[in-house]
Amino acid sequence: MRPSDINELITAAEEANMRWKEAFNAGDAKRCAFLYEKSATMRAEPFGIFKGRDAIQAFWQTLIDQGFSDVEYMEPKIEVQDASTAILTTDWTMNKAYGQIHREVWALQEDGTAKFREDVFEAHE
Repeated sequence: MRPSDINELITAAEEANMRWKEAFNAGDAKRCAFLYEKSATMRAEPFGIFKGRDAIQAFWQTLIDQGFSDVEYMEPKIEVQDASTAILTTDWTMNKAYGQIHREVWALQEDGTAKFREDVFEAHE
């Protein structure tokens, strides 16, 4: 893999991650869910497993409706897995919870953007 390909993938993942945080902090569950691939899987401990964009959107909408906001990532690390996927890990915090992201798989799309393929995290209140 060329360094330019690695940089393109990391940049796409960072930009998509920033857009997701902006959407969540703005209370926009639909925009959050749009950043997941249609068949993405999300495992949110202790809440459960959510498959597909509609189920993921419903999960985020529930949290937003309960007043969760102001998510921040603490020293995120992105590792390139292959030519089209990168994995982000980090601790996170928000106004009513904190936790760890064990595995955000960001997949490069045909248009050069990245979307969640898999999201595995845990939350504590």
